[in-house]
Amino acid sequence: MRSEISPETARLAEFVAAARTAEVPPAVAEKAAMHVIDTLAATLSGSCLPPGVRGAEYVQDIGGRPVATVLGAGGLRTDVVSAALANGMSAHADETDDSHAASISHPGCAVVPAALAVAEQQGSSGQEFLRAVIAGYDVGPRVVLAMGHPRLDTERSGHSTHALVGLFGAAAAAAVLYGLDERGVRHTLSYAAQSGSGVTSWVRDGNHVEKAFVFGGMPASNGVRAAAMVASGCDGVDDVFAQQPNFLDAFSDDVRRDRLVDGLGDRYEVVQTNIKKFAVGSPAQAAVQAMLDLVGEHDFDPGTVEDIEIVLPHDLARVVDGRDMPDINCQYLVIGTMLDKAFSFAMAHDDERMRSPQVAGLMARTRLRPDPEKAGVRTAEVTVRTSDGGEFYRYVPAVRGTVDDPMSREEVHAKALDLIAPVIGEDSSTALLGKLWALQDLGDVKEIVDLMGSQAGA
Repeated sequence: MRSEISPETARLAEFVAAARTAEVPPAVAEKAAMHVIDTLAATLSGSCLPPGVRGAEYVQDIGGRPVATVLGAGGLRTDVVSAALANGMSAHADETDDSHAASISHPGCAVVPAALAVAEQQGSSGQEFLRAVIAGYDVGPRVVLAMGHPRLDTERSGHSTHALVGLFGAAAAAAVLYGLDERGVRHTLSYAAQSGSGVTSWVRDGNHVEKAFVFGGMPASNGVRAAAMVASGCDGVDDVFAQQPNFLDAFSDDVRRDRLVDGLGDRYEVVQTNIKKFAVGSPAQAAVQAMLDLVGEHDFDPGTVEDIEIVLPHDLARVVDGRDMPDINCQYLVIGTMLDKAFSFAMAHDDERMRSPQVAGLMARTRLRPDPEKAGVRTAEVTVRTSDGGEFYRYVPAVRGTVDDPMSREEVHAKALDLIAPVIGEDSSTALLGKLWALQDLGDVKEIVDLMGSQAGA
């Protein structure tokens, strides 16, 4: 007997069920292709870092039917759930993946690995893969926004919006590629809800491995598992977002159920998602940009610097304040950019340099101050004071790559090439990017997967 289905859940499920064949505006498809490219570049780059390496080692140990590829792992193939887990961890390993400000999440590191694993298994076309990714970005953030006003309070315990957005986005993307109907999508979302997990203790993860699991690997694999179970014949609760008990009321005292479908089909959330200009934690982006602007405009000697003050929004400052890992330590990133008069991936991941006497001396004179009046934005103020009386100030209201100041196609391409080439080689990188920019014309995603399976020289 069919239960009563809320109009919001029915509309959301109908949207996902139709997504595989639904036309999307060209500008949306172009933006989505940028996020696919950006996320796959992050995944390949991250496959060489501890979260990616450990994720691959884990899935290799457990085996699995070889239907999906672990990127950058020497041709390792496993089951779809395990591939989504390993690639999701790689995608968030180097802090270069995208972010959705309103839902406080990183959708790409869960949605794209989930969609890629199922697309490879199913022999999906590039167009089907891309449309599934777009649907995933539309569903994940909306579920969290329906929980009220999401916020990240690192001083208190709470649910991780990053994990929840990725979970429902991955489940939706996988449901599209399995060709599930409206009922199947509803049941997939219900199974996904039962996997709803992730707490903000990730902020205390010193090595980024658990954080990569929470943001990418766990939601990607749980989302794929939910859709795969329904595709195999499992049925579930008809409407997990309404009636009693339900997911939204379990997680929130401020439910806004209408947000599940607000703007659905008109406002594409992939267009509202930021692409990082720099491979660092999101809250540090604007501070790095501020220092780049300062060293570009002023010729001060780092040896004369007496004081550096960094001001970030209070809700995000702790995430990058004095962290053990260089790519999420805002003070180090600002200092490294000042010393080099440039930003580089190598600098942002250089543990030894962060602990060098020169950097340690400057870090002792660098203060990061939370702004109690700002939250939910990615702004930064940086002030440098020198022994000769100089004072240099820069405020960055919107860093390059955000929705307010988007990166161009050429910038996304250059960033991706810089991340990919050291992993799979220059020739394979050029071939891969050519296929990714023409993703909608690709007959089978295996054409891109084959280029990403192995590392250069492997």
